[in-house]
Amino acid sequence: MNANHWAGPRRRDRLGLRLAAVAVAGATVATLAPTAAVAAGVGVPAAVAEAERPGPAVDLGPELRTLVERGGATAALGEVRENGRRPWRDAAGVVDLDSGRAVRTDSRFRIGSVTKTFVSTVVLQLADEGRLRLDDPVERYLPGVVPNGGAISIRQLLSHTSGLFDYLEDQRFLYHDEASLRAYLAEGRWTDFRPEDLVSVGVGHAPYFAPGQGWYYSNTNYILTGMIIRKVTGRTWQREVERRIVEPLHLDSTTFPNTSTRIPGPHAHGYIQLPEGPTDVTRLNPTVADAAGNGISTTADLDRFHAALFGGKLLTPARLAEMTTVVPAPTIAAHYGLGLIRYDLPCGEVWGHTGGIPGYNTILLGARDGSRQFALSFNLLEGAETDETGAAIDSLFLKAACGPDGTGKTGADRSQSPLKLLR
Repeated sequence: MNANHWAGPRRRDRLGLRLAAVAVAGATVATLAPTAAVAAGVGVPAAVAEAERPGPAVDLGPELRTLVERGGATAALGEVRENGRRPWRDAAGVVDLDSGRAVRTDSRFRIGSVTKTFVSTVVLQLADEGRLRLDDPVERYLPGVVPNGGAISIRQLLSHTSGLFDYLEDQRFLYHDEASLRAYLAEGRWTDFRPEDLVSVGVGHAPYFAPGQGWYYSNTNYILTGMIIRKVTGRTWQREVERRIVEPLHLDSTTFPNTSTRIPGPHAHGYIQLPEGPTDVTRLNPTVADAAGNGISTTADLDRFHAALFGGKLLTPARLAEMTTVVPAPTIAAHYGLGLIRYDLPCGEVWGHTGGIPGYNTILLGARDGSRQFALSFNLLEGAETDETGAAIDSLFLKAACGPDGTGKTGADRSQSPLKLLR
């Protein structure tokens, strides 16, 4: 995973271009010129918008529009939830660059690694039911799949302390030039992957460290976790998330597809910048992400999920305490629990996860006591980032978490956000 705050195109050139970042090495960085519709913002009738926003305590609309107008995003939408109410919800940008139609606040989007929090919640429920133990070795459920699997626990998978190599860092998932990126766009993004295929790539590399002796964000951990859920329950991890979380909470716009390349319902398109202009990457085969990041949702559903999780509706207090027991995550300047990130801000702690997949970036964060949530999706035109991109995202993040001045304290020093968007 990228270790610096906001990796611009030059930095990504040095790292190699991963599937999750998908930018053009060496291509000219072009700022997206906003159309009138992009600048206009909200894509819902005024009467509906007013009903959705009863007296906002914080207005993040200007930041959303900055991200679109000057930060290289084609669309951005967000929602704040406080004590079960929705004081703010807004959107800026367009559904697609061809039509220029304004994006709706209820649009669906790919959530990337925010999927991990759903998957971890299911595992903790299974532990509460006595169907597995977090300190059981991987070998018990997936014999012969992982070298040294007897020394790696489920807990270490969930906390990224297993040391297993991230399959997305293998050369076959990296793009070093324009030709290889074009090959991905034409053929690679339609490829079907089995979870076993992805794990095989990951375990084909030497581990980063011995189990429990460090921290490194590795998507291989959650592919294995999804396989363990299937072994224990006899059902796919997608079905277990649906029956245990999505259906009870009525997250009607949240899905976890298998091979379907489409996003159902209203949604903004995702793009990658090529020398001749933006290329639509909305449709792709999500099996490349599987239990590490294939989900689709809305800001409203994500906020509802976060509120239920931290409000004690999905886990017992003891299991939630385990989920929020963290280890240092130095490469993202944060702390990591079991499928959860803790960021320490000027105004205190926030909990949740971030995610990215080609064309889409997601932030879901909130208070530990379940009183406040913030969900944001933005369609960054990869390869068209500007000097204002990172600052706009930081401002949204800090203002949503800490209040209008971005600190939670009048006159307090605003330090740089530690936010890292994880794939």
